Amino acid sequence: MTTPLIECVPNFSDARRPEVIQAISQTIASVEGVHVLDHHSDNDHNRTVITYVGSPVGVEEAAFQAIAKAAELIDMTQHTGEHPRIGATDVFPFIPISGATMDDCVEIARRVGKRVGEELNIPIFLYEEAALRSDRTRLEVIRRGEYETLKEVIATDPFRAPDFGPKELGTAGATVIGAREFLIAYNVYLTTDDVEIAKKIGKTIRHSSGGLRYVKGMGLLVDGRAQVSMNLTNFRKTPIALVVETIRREAERYGAGIHHSELVGLIPQDALVDAAVWYTQMDQFEPDQVLERKLFATMQAEATADNGRQTADDSPRSAVDRHFLDALAEGSPTPGGGSAAAYAGAMAAGLVAMVARLTIGKKKYAEVENQMHEILEEAEALRSELTTAVERDAKAFEAIMAAFKLSKDNPNRAAQIQEATLHAAEIPLEVASQAVRVMELALEVASHGNANAITDAGSGAALAAASLTGAGYNVRINVLGLKDQAAVETLLSELKSLDKKAGQLQEQLKKQLIERGGLAL
Repeated sequence: MTTPLIECVPNFSDARRPEVIQAISQTIASVEGVHVLDHHSDNDHNRTVITYVGSPVGVEEAAFQAIAKAAELIDMTQHTGEHPRIGATDVFPFIPISGATMDDCVEIARRVGKRVGEELNIPIFLYEEAALRSDRTRLEVIRRGEYETLKEVIATDPFRAPDFGPKELGTAGATVIGAREFLIAYNVYLTTDDVEIAKKIGKTIRHSSGGLRYVKGMGLLVDGRAQVSMNLTNFRKTPIALVVETIRREAERYGAGIHHSELVGLIPQDALVDAAVWYTQMDQFEPDQVLERKLFATMQAEATADNGRQTADDSPRSAVDRHFLDALAEGSPTPGGGSAAAYAGAMAAGLVAMVARLTIGKKKYAEVENQMHEILEEAEALRSELTTAVERDAKAFEAIMAAFKLSKDNPNRAAQIQEATLHAAEIPLEVASQAVRVMELALEVASHGNANAITDAGSGAALAAASLTGAGYNVRINVLGLKDQAAVETLLSELKSLDKKAGQLQEQLKKQLIERGGLAL
């Protein structure tokens, strides 16, 4: 089974300070399971597009971290540039590539939007497939008037109220987050500096003005040349060659031509093949006549056959899982029991999400569909947080070891040991609390979700219970090193309450498994 892959193409309102773009790019790349593929900066636009791909959990966490970093480094009150924009992170789309659906991307976009709005206090607008309002699906509608106008009206105009976050703009501005199909960002430069010609051509080709379907276009002056800047939202239905030739024809009407064009970010191979076929008029062309494509298909078929001869433990996903399991088995203190507890909690949340997905869209469960959507959103958020806690727990223990290694002559040594120990107790307590919440969600899907998956809900609850137990052990061992007895009592009291609640949930779940699932327990 192939790991799901999602692409993100965030646009940041800076290009003139390479150190800022480098910091944002490094923030994205530091998230496990994420790979930065490309970045394109335009000084006139004062805008950078970064392309990265990764697992659903990875791209979600990278999105939040990137938006936070951009908010820290980019001040919209000082920003100037040719391209329309409303925020430091201007737009952040999630795009399904393989093994992921548009619905997956919509859920991620909405979770990220809610988290950014609540934790970073940045107004968030949802667009395209993730839009909560039909009149706000188009990016250009949301961005109308740009940062300066939005700052004036966001608090008073109901249409400009954000979907998440405050009704006021800070220095980070606002961010538009959504889910969409693959988009080609493409610019054509004309043999003139008359920007009015580019604006007229942009109006002619863009669909909203009666032009070509799946084309968004506008005219700008960039590097002393008139530029037609475009987003092509469906290159299969409106080929890039058709767009270029339409621009060429319109430019000739005004006594101009095409000087050159540029690609912003990445482009699917099929789009270039389509353009080549169009221009060379190879009407009998077949895709497998491309050498590299034929070679790749052959190698992929051989790899699939090899995987079929391997055991299930040799699958790509198992290899990722084995990496963590191998690390657990090594003779090093990290990752340890706390990380394993968080990992178990993340698996539990994944099972809850699975049962919710197996319920959504089924006529038999139509009356609980909204409830299942809410459960799915929360379960995925918990899965992301618990996955992050795997590494956080390990780092917390390493911080304790680092504090103990300080010279005994260091006057801050004792305080740092206590601070690190308290932090190392707080993280597993967070995991314990999240695990109990996963148990609550597991009970909900067991009680109201798809009955055919009730044992998956039960398995999720069992893993969450194990997560709670393991996390609890780590809280208890760490409080032994704390001198602040008030903090110790607070931590242990919270843990005791969680244990009690978990016991009640387990009894209720057992009842559902017997009565609704027909299990002999």
